[in-house]
Amino acid sequence: MKILITGANGFVGKNLVSTLKNIKDGKDKTRNIDIEDIYSYDVDNTIEDLKKYTGDCDFVFHLAGINRPKDISEFYQGNATFTETLCSLLEEHDNKSPILISSSIQATRDNDYGKSKKEGEEYLLNHGKKMDSKVYIYRLANLFGKWCRPNYNSVTATWCYNVANGKDIQINDPNVELPLCYIDDVVNEFLNALEGHPTACKEGIYEVHPVHHVKLGELADIIKSFKESRGTLNVPNMKEGSLEKKLYSTYLSYLPKDKFSYPLKMNTDQRGSFTEFLKTEEYGQVSVNVSKPGITKGQHWHHSKNEKFLVVSGKGLIQFRDIYSDEIIEYYVSGDRLEVIDIPTGYTHNIINIGESDMVTIMWANEKFDPKHPDTYYEEV
Repeated sequence: MKILITGANGFVGKNLVSTLKNIKDGKDKTRNIDIEDIYSYDVDNTIEDLKKYTGDCDFVFHLAGINRPKDISEFYQGNATFTETLCSLLEEHDNKSPILISSSIQATRDNDYGKSKKEGEEYLLNHGKKMDSKVYIYRLANLFGKWCRPNYNSVTATWCYNVANGKDIQINDPNVELPLCYIDDVVNEFLNALEGHPTACKEGIYEVHPVHHVKLGELADIIKSFKESRGTLNVPNMKEGSLEKKLYSTYLSYLPKDKFSYPLKMNTDQRGSFTEFLKTEEYGQVSVNVSKPGITKGQHWHHSKNEKFLVVSGKGLIQFRDIYSDEIIEYYVSGDRLEVIDIPTGYTHNIINIGESDMVTIMWANEKFDPKHPDTYYEEV
């Protein structure tokens, strides 16, 4: 297939083009699409380029449009007239390529942006009937994701950028509800249409799932929590498909280039160090333990707390003993052979560095450490 993308340098265009290039180059094998060429068209191109591309393209993603004009007339020029031009060129070439247009939920509203989008839709529908070609109209909600320009027309992009860069955000009414669509969900649905199985909403109109509905106050709190997580070490909700997971991926893309890293609090003494890395409400916490040669750590047991130890560097010995038994169980561990050791409840346990260099152990506990209820009781193995 030869695929034409108008508005290729815009937010949606960049995400779509990068995905199609991965498919074309064989880096993404999850889609059954054979792409011969990608025609990227944007404001830097000429009308002659568009005439050439419409001559032999097999599918059109019409993403070009105007949403922040200097003059109202630009709405109609960019959203309606240009769509008419695109259709006319396809008709001149007798090209029956399917066309997908990124319209807006504003198309049903009585404002100039919405009216211009609706006019563009009408041009496409008439073109589809005239040419007997498929037309996919997607009325998109408010979009967010990487490469979306902040301080332009996306509150999510603006707030992510401002919070990541230490700037204030403005909330006029925290109770206003905003429908949001994540860019990866949009691209995924567009590829469905390219493969011939789009998600229909009603005749001629198609939709992207899911649409997340969130109040502005809640959206602001979620984004602010991402910055705070560097101090609390709390991991956002990473459940597949959750709004929070998608927002966190978006937030990270707006970090200043000199702020990708952040320090952790290392609790150090003559034995080595212990550093908390990540904490979650549902899945406990991860820590990094460094032991000097000959050092023994642990010598305690838990009622309900359980852990997993993974030595990633150095050599060690992990010992266990049921507190009601004299039997000592031993496991030798090494960074040369990665092996997870479960720490059962009711067993006092330790970990001894038996090597000649520092031993590094990744430790997972099924609950966050609570100093009021540590569930940790000293007893030598």
